[in-house]
Amino acid sequence: MTKRLWRIIIGAAVLATAVLLSLNNEWLQIALFIISYIIVGGDVVKRAVKNIFKGQVFDENFLMSIATIGAFFIGEYPEGVAVMLFYQVGELFQSYAVGKSRKSI
Repeated sequence: MTKRLWRIIIGAAVLATAVLLSLNNEWLQIALFIISYIIVGGDVVKRAVKNIFKGQVFDENFLMSIATIGAFFIGEYPEGVAVMLFYQVGELFQSYAVGKSRKSI
């Protein structure tokens, strides 16, 4: 399995733990959401920052980072992580499809 797939699986497991466990400690639940976000979307945020310094501001990495971090700022932690998780799943499918099409050429 690829590194991206492992990050998706682990991030989804941490997200599911944070959502399914009704924790009495809100800070612990928020910490789990942040951990899940870093696992799933850390590379996207990192690429967004690198691209900003290269002058490429409005690419998909930047837009995904702004949207999901914005969700965190308004207190919608599960939605922010879930959007990043689904984005990464989509990227995984895209890279798989591109790989398959290149092999068939």
